[in-house]
Amino acid sequence: MTRSFSGVFPICGQGVTYESGLERDFIRSWLLDPDVVAVVAQPAQIPFTARNGRNYIYPPDFFVHFNERSGRKPLLVEVKMREQWELNWREWSYKWKAARRYAREQGWEFRIYDESRIRGPRLQNIDFLQRYRNLSFDPVFTEAVRKTLSLMRAAPFHHLLALHFTGNEGIGRSHLWHLIAAGQVTADLDHELDEHTILRACDEGR
Repeated sequence: MTRSFSGVFPICGQGVTYESGLERDFIRSWLLDPDVVAVVAQPAQIPFTARNGRNYIYPPDFFVHFNERSGRKPLLVEVKMREQWELNWREWSYKWKAARRYAREQGWEFRIYDESRIRGPRLQNIDFLQRYRNLSFDPVFTEAVRKTLSLMRAAPFHHLLALHFTGNEGIGRSHLWHLIAAGQVTADLDHELDEHTILRACDEGR
């Protein structure tokens, strides 16, 4: 069962409602994406004709909106456990076809997210980084790291560690993870985070 509990998760300055653990994790998976402007729960009411010939209304689970400069199309999303959609895809395909048509008319994309897309390396990295999010560090070192990234455009974690934190590598590692967790620098969260991870200034590569 996916609809085991519900709640509200804060993202982009707003609380977004969820109705399952998988939906909560879907919201969490966007936490450190610098392009995300908003995540909205049940953003549309889409009419469709079901397999039985009757008319119904389908509310997709989420809408993800990106800033315009990213060039990424907004997403209309259905969140379902793989076991559920594999079992019911013939019945549900009618409403999903209507959602794809609706999204295309808006200039959006419609996607189905199951646990294989949600509970992967990105979410694991976000969980890892959260322990560093609310830590405090010397702003002088923060500014030095950001200045280096601004000048170099990008640098591997180990280079920044050696350049700015020689002799204090333990604090330096925590400081650099904190900068990613706080959204002050960016990194590719779809791959394992390690000392070869490339860090970028927030406005680079956009």
